[in-house]
Amino acid sequence: MTDPAPKTMRAAVVHNPGGPSALTLEDRPIPTPSEGWVLIRIKAFGLNRSEMFTRQGASPGVSFPRILGIEAAGIVAAAPGGEFQKDDIVATIVGGMGRAFDGGYAEYTCVPAKQVQVVEAEGIGWDILGAVPEMVHTAWGALFSSLQLKKGERLLVRGGSSSVGLAATAIAKHQGAFVVSTTRSESRADLLRQSGADDVLIDHGTLADEARKRYPEGFDKVLELVGVATLGDSLKATKKHGIVCLCGIVGGKWVLAECDPLFLIPSGVFLTTFASFADPFSAGPINTVARALKDGKMHIPIKTFKLDQIVQAHAEMDESSAAAKIVILTE
Repeated sequence: MTDPAPKTMRAAVVHNPGGPSALTLEDRPIPTPSEGWVLIRIKAFGLNRSEMFTRQGASPGVSFPRILGIEAAGIVAAAPGGEFQKDDIVATIVGGMGRAFDGGYAEYTCVPAKQVQVVEAEGIGWDILGAVPEMVHTAWGALFSSLQLKKGERLLVRGGSSSVGLAATAIAKHQGAFVVSTTRSESRADLLRQSGADDVLIDHGTLADEARKRYPEGFDKVLELVGVATLGDSLKATKKHGIVCLCGIVGGKWVLAECDPLFLIPSGVFLTTFASFADPFSAGPINTVARALKDGKMHIPIKTFKLDQIVQAHAEMDESSAAAKIVILTE
C-alpha cells in the first residue's frame, strides 16, 4: 500500500517586510496546478539578491504574505496540461515567482509550464542543480546575448565576487576570453582567480585609471554588476567600440540621477542591459555549466543550507559574507 500524497508543505513566508528574521517557516497547503501550470516538488533553490530587496519591501507591486524565491530545481509532481511527465527533473526561474505569486522558498511550487525546462541531471547533485538556473541564465545571457563576447576578447567583470560575477568569470574563461574580475576586498582575490580570473582589480569605487594603466587600450566588453553606482567609471575603462552591459544592483543603487548621456557614455562606446525576466529561459546553458561543474572543468563556489536555516542564509546574503552561490536544500 502506497503512502497517501502529502497535503501540506514547509515554506518560508514573509508576512511583513524586514530583515532576515522576517522569514518564518510555516506549514502551508500544497498548491493545486490548473491546466498550463506545473506542480514541482522542490529539491533545491538558489538565493538571489533581488529576493533580499523583496524581503525588505523594495520590490514594487509585491503584496504580503508571500513565499519568496525566483527559482527552483526539482521533480515534476503534476502537469495537468501534459507538458511534462511526472518525475521529470526540471528547473524554473522568474516569470512572477516570489512576486506575483508564491515562489521557490518551499517544498513545492506551482508555476506556469512555459517557464519550466527539463534539465540533464544524471550524476549531478542537487547542490549544483539548485545553484545554476537563475545564476547561469543571467551570466550566460549577459555575456553572449548582450555583450556578444567572443574568444580572445578582454572582459572586465565588475562585482566579480557576487554569484553572477563568479559564474560569468568561470563561463567566460571556459569560452576562451581573457577575464579581469573586481572585488572590494583583497582577501577575495584568490577566490576570483580560482573561478577563472586572469587578473584581479581591487575596486575602491573608481578603477578606470588603474585599469587603463594595466590595459591601456581598455576592455572589449564590461559586465557591470555593481550597478549605476560605478557605471560611469566602467564606461571609462571600455575601449572604443566596446560594449558595457548593466546587469546588476550589487551596489544597492537603483536609479542614475540626473543622467547626461553625452557626458556619461564615451563616444563610440556602447551601453546595453540584460534582465533575466525579459530573455527566454533555455536549458542549454544550464546543462552545459552544470556538467562542467560536476566534471571539474569549471569552478563556481556553492554553499548549502537546509530550509530551516533560511534566516541564517539570508543574513549571509545581506552581509555578502558567503563568497559563493547560496543554495537551500529542502531535504
